[in-house]
Amino acid sequence: MKNIYKYITIIFTAFTISCNPDLDRINPNQPTMDVFWNNATDAEQGVNAIYSTFARVGFSRWMPIIFITRSDEGYSASPWADLANAMGGFIQPDYNFGPVVDVWRDNYIGIFRANQVLENVPLIEMDAELKARLLGEAYFLRGYFYYNLALLWGNVPLMLEISTPTDLPPTATQQEVWAQVERDLLNAISGLPARYSSSNDLGRVTKGAAYALLAKTYMQQEKNNDAESALNWLVNGEGAGIYELASGYRDNFLIHTENNSESVFEWQFAVNPTEVTDDDVATFNHNYGSSIAQFMAPPGIGWSDAESRTWAIEEFLAERTIDNQRDPRLSTSILYAFSDERGPEFTMVYGQSFVQRYGNTNRNRAWHRKFLNDHWKNEEGYRSPNNYRFIRYADVLLMYAEVLNALGRTQEAYPYVDRVRQRVNLPALSVARPGLSQMAFLDQLKHERLLELFGEGHRYADLIRWGDLNKNLASRDPGFNNFEVGKDEFLPIPQRDLDINPNLRQNPRW
Repeated sequence: MKNIYKYITIIFTAFTISCNPDLDRINPNQPTMDVFWNNATDAEQGVNAIYSTFARVGFSRWMPIIFITRSDEGYSASPWADLANAMGGFIQPDYNFGPVVDVWRDNYIGIFRANQVLENVPLIEMDAELKARLLGEAYFLRGYFYYNLALLWGNVPLMLEISTPTDLPPTATQQEVWAQVERDLLNAISGLPARYSSSNDLGRVTKGAAYALLAKTYMQQEKNNDAESALNWLVNGEGAGIYELASGYRDNFLIHTENNSESVFEWQFAVNPTEVTDDDVATFNHNYGSSIAQFMAPPGIGWSDAESRTWAIEEFLAERTIDNQRDPRLSTSILYAFSDERGPEFTMVYGQSFVQRYGNTNRNRAWHRKFLNDHWKNEEGYRSPNNYRFIRYADVLLMYAEVLNALGRTQEAYPYVDRVRQRVNLPALSVARPGLSQMAFLDQLKHERLLELFGEGHRYADLIRWGDLNKNLASRDPGFNNFEVGKDEFLPIPQRDLDINPNLRQNPRW
């Protein structure tokens, strides 16, 4: 799927949508929507253009950072005060603040592209199986974009047809948005394959990805029976023969082990070989990479605009492995002075020891490591090829354990947690803590998900689902001192959208 960037066309940016027919003229040398959708190649390129949304800055820079810093895992100490306040500080007086609006905009750009596929591809005469697959991909991606909007903004307009500049869609409730995500993912499942036979399709969404995202959607609504059914396909059904945990935990975050057996859905990034610079210059449709690492890497390497809260380090250190070693997930997840247990003189930070790079400074700071490129180079940039792994099989196993426990089947849930723990050589939970009550097992699962998925952007949804988003978090994340119940669960709808659409309503108390 990394090869997809070699043939993504810029059809959607080339399309001319006239907002004033008296003033705008259509360039006869550019394709338009009216003439583009003719054959299977057009259909496939249209779907490829949906995937290319992940290369836009709202995804390839800001969205993972927003999810991480809105939880108690991370924060921003950026000298850009507006960024520091908005990212985990729950202070956003500017409702048009650029990085947040970028995420809103790019999710809707993805929806716009998906709607074009869903409206036009059914009319194309082509192979029925390929058509069903391409439509399945479009349904999945539209559902995923709305999943993000439902989590971050809650009450957003549903746009399910090709939009025009005169559209003024009303605000839908979060529940209505969740219902649409469910419909899109169920439609996706019916058309998507369980796996692809060609390496050129590596990274395209699969039936397993749709089942996993559907389960996440159900779980956010406490529909645990439905979630169990969706996850069962992955854990005990056909998916059990497709997915398995990678042998090494860190293999899930290295560029040479992308799309491995544990990968259920990941955003594909690549380096455009025609690019000769690695800066933040806007080179439209040229940057296939991610700048997440540039903005999360420590000082002297990146901008350090998102850092890790250090309270979680103690969680990692609370339990030793069977052979009395530290949990290996700590050094994979967090870069800090003691990422190497021997201390700052041995902890490597992009080719230098912590002491060489920082001396006695920065010893109380920590950075999220999973998106970084320190495993293969000693600098960062704006065109990282390192994929963002959104759903891993370990996440699926822990979700399955959670829904089984929620359904009162706690003893059945133990083996799925055991599989995750044993991969990092921790004793099986069924041995270490057998016979937990339903509530105690959930508390343990909160710990397990923290350690396994730290810094991957899932904890915000977890805290919402558990009802923990506003519970005693300020003691370990001072940003939550500013959290206002009934307001800060959602971001503000961008003011620029409210100004042009009288049918939109601002989120409560903003």
